[in-house]
Amino acid sequence: MPIILDEKQLDAVAKMKNGCILAADVGTGKSRTSLAYYYIVACFGRLRINGKGEDEPMKDPRDLYIITTAKKRDSLEWEGEMLPFGIEDQVKVCVDSWNNISKYKKVYGAFFIFDEQRVVGYRKWAKTFINIARKNKWILLSATPGDKWADYIPVFVANGFYRDKTDFNRQHAIYSPFVTAYPKIEGYRDEGKLIRHRNDILVRMTLDKNTNPIEIPIEVFYDRALYKKVWRDRWDPYDNEPIAETGKLLYLLRKVVNNDGSRIDAVRSICESHQRVVIFYNYTYELNALRRLFEGLGFDIGEWNGEVHTVVPEGPRWAYLVQYSAGCEGWNCITTDTMIFYSQSYSYRQTKQAEGRIDRLNTPFKDLYYYKLKSKAPIDLAIARALANKKDFNERSFCKRNGKV
Repeated sequence: MPIILDEKQLDAVAKMKNGCILAADVGTGKSRTSLAYYYIVACFGRLRINGKGEDEPMKDPRDLYIITTAKKRDSLEWEGEMLPFGIEDQVKVCVDSWNNISKYKKVYGAFFIFDEQRVVGYRKWAKTFINIARKNKWILLSATPGDKWADYIPVFVANGFYRDKTDFNRQHAIYSPFVTAYPKIEGYRDEGKLIRHRNDILVRMTLDKNTNPIEIPIEVFYDRALYKKVWRDRWDPYDNEPIAETGKLLYLLRKVVNNDGSRIDAVRSICESHQRVVIFYNYTYELNALRRLFEGLGFDIGEWNGEVHTVVPEGPRWAYLVQYSAGCEGWNCITTDTMIFYSQSYSYRQTKQAEGRIDRLNTPFKDLYYYKLKSKAPIDLAIARALANKKDFNERSFCKRNGKV
C-alpha cells in the first residue's frame, strides 16, 4: 500500500519538531502526516513517498504510543493509517484513549502522538500529559489548538518555557483589582513573548480541499408562552414543580425550544431530497423524536451515543443519529453529503469536529450541505452568537446578563 502525501503535508513534516502542535482542520490528514514525521524525523527512517525514494528501517526506533479518542481507538483507525508505514513490524505500538492516559506515566524514551488534544486547562489529563512529555518525545494534533493564552499553558510547560502554571501566571497574568473568592485574570502582560512561544511550537497545515461546505440555516419555531413560563416563573412545566437550580432552568429552556414539532417537520422536509443524512443532537428526548420519524419513513437507523455504538448504515435511505458529546470526533463518513444539526452544541470545538465527519479528503462529493436548525428563542440566539464568535456558550453568563443569577 503506497504512502501518499501532498506538498503541504510534506512541508508540515519538514517544519515539525519535538513538542510541536500540528494544527489542521479535521479531514486534512493529520494522522498520516504525524506518522511520517515520527518515522522520518524522530526515528531516522526513510520512506518511499508518492512513488519516490526508498524504504529503510528506523535507525533510532522508539516505541510508539498514540493517545486518542475512545472511538478512534475502538475503530482501529490509527492501525489502518499505520499499515503502509510498517511501523508495527519494528517497534511496540500502543493506541489508547485519553481516559487511560495515567497508565503511561512511567513510560520513558518512547514517542507519543497526542491526538485530538485534551490538554486545554490544567487538570488531571493536562498534568499527566506534562509528566509524560518530560520523559518522552511527543507531538500534539489538533483542529482547534486554542484561542486564549490559558489554553496553551500545559503545552508551554511541557516544552520547558515555564516551570508550571504558577510560574506562567506570575510572569504574565494581570489580576482584577476587585476582591473575589477566586482571583480573576483580566488580561496578560508581555504578550509578545507569548506570541513567540506559540509561533515556536505551532505548525499550521492548511490544505486546499476539493469540498465546498454549504451552510443552510433553517428557522424553526418554539412555544413562546411556555418559554416565558419557564423563564419568568422558574416553573418546570413537565414535572409541575419549581425550578431550584440554574442548570435545570437552562435545560428546560432548551427542552421547550428543541422539543418543538417544527424541528421534526424540518428534518422530514430535508429528507425528501437528502436520503442519507448524519444528524447531531444533544438530548435523549431529541433522539426519541428522531427515531420515531425515521422509523415512520422507513429509513435504516444507526446511532452513536453513550449507550449505543453502531456503524454508519449502508443502502439508499438511512439516518445516522449522533450525540455531540459521544460522537463528534473519531469517525468518518464519505457516503453522504448531508449533515443536520438538530440542535446546537454549547461547544465551538464540538461543532467544528462534528462538521468534519463528512468533510474528508477522500469524499467523492464536492458540495457538502450543513442544515442548521435554529429558532429565535433567546437561548438559541445566544448560543448561535457564541459559536459564530468561535466561543463556547456560557450558561451562567447568559443567566447573569438576563437577571437570573
